[in-house]
Amino acid sequence: MTGSDDIIPPVPKDMKKAAEVAMKEVMGIKEGETVLIVTNPSADVMTISKALYDASLSLRAETTLVIQPTRDQLDFANEAVLGALRTDPDVLVSISEEKLGKDRRAMNEKIKAGDNSYDHYFNYLLGEKKSRSFWSPSVTLDMFQRTVPIDYSVLRDECSRIKAVLDRGDMVHISAPSGTDIDIGIRGREARSDDGNFSEPGKGGNLPAGETFISPELGASRGTIFFDGSIASDKGIILIEKPIRCEVDAGLVTRIHGGSEAARLRDTISRAREKTAQFADQGKLPHEELEHYITNTGNLGELGIGLNRSARIMGNMLEDEKVYGTCHIAIGANYDNDARALIHLDGLIRNPTITVTGPSFQETVMKDGELII
Repeated sequence: MTGSDDIIPPVPKDMKKAAEVAMKEVMGIKEGETVLIVTNPSADVMTISKALYDASLSLRAETTLVIQPTRDQLDFANEAVLGALRTDPDVLVSISEEKLGKDRRAMNEKIKAGDNSYDHYFNYLLGEKKSRSFWSPSVTLDMFQRTVPIDYSVLRDECSRIKAVLDRGDMVHISAPSGTDIDIGIRGREARSDDGNFSEPGKGGNLPAGETFISPELGASRGTIFFDGSIASDKGIILIEKPIRCEVDAGLVTRIHGGSEAARLRDTISRAREKTAQFADQGKLPHEELEHYITNTGNLGELGIGLNRSARIMGNMLEDEKVYGTCHIAIGANYDNDARALIHLDGLIRNPTITVTGPSFQETVMKDGELII
């Protein structure tokens, strides 16, 4: 694309500033690097992508913008998009109305790299440190302008301190006023920081940035979660009025209680299981993977702690999960790629108290929603 304003409407001044921060301060783009931006034909994401495209060109990068129809949690990406990924760009940016889309080829035949296995070429690029990236599913113009130009030195310091504690821990206990009382195993796991520093190969995360997160140890979490902020579903984000109570045993959600919000969550998980079986029947997923994928529709796939003080609970999980004073737990696939599923459903818990226990220490990192380390 040429980047001319007769193709995409003119970019607001505040958006130009946010895009410059994203490409220069967050991504650290250098002259001559290859940059791939994937988006959808929707006003907000197209405008953001145009601003990022122009900012990348101003840094003298070789930049390509690819547009595909909107994809949701259960859809495949267009083959042309997957082909563009397989050019191994230095920088990969996904600005999607919902999701980038799954990789049909890699789901059916995993990408092998040494001891590692990947079910999406995107994950391969980051996991093997061939590319760096940020992705912004369901981002809006207002969100990007408001939550991207922040003080990254503060954010990076807080993310680093929390990561250091999680990396030493074996267990995290979370309690909250709505009733959450759960122990989450993290032994042998390494935390990751979405701290807005994606300037090296293998680095990546969301924009807006603002969380430290970890994949729970498989089978090692027990207790009760009360989601009371918002939660993802395959049909959009649910703003929660009546808390959703999830019973967890051996790392899996075993029961879901509550009102209409809980029913929508149960329906999403049920549809994910049905879709998984369909994929296996259609040859889109190896039959030997079927049980693994279905089991992990109930897996605790992530624990994240929100740290972006410009973020608000808006019914958009990209922003909601970054809200300072919250944590989120995901149901479904994890980021360590040893619990694969078609879904990854983040759910918010307000004002948590989070205590990490290790072999020779116990430290509370957040109390009633306030960071105390």
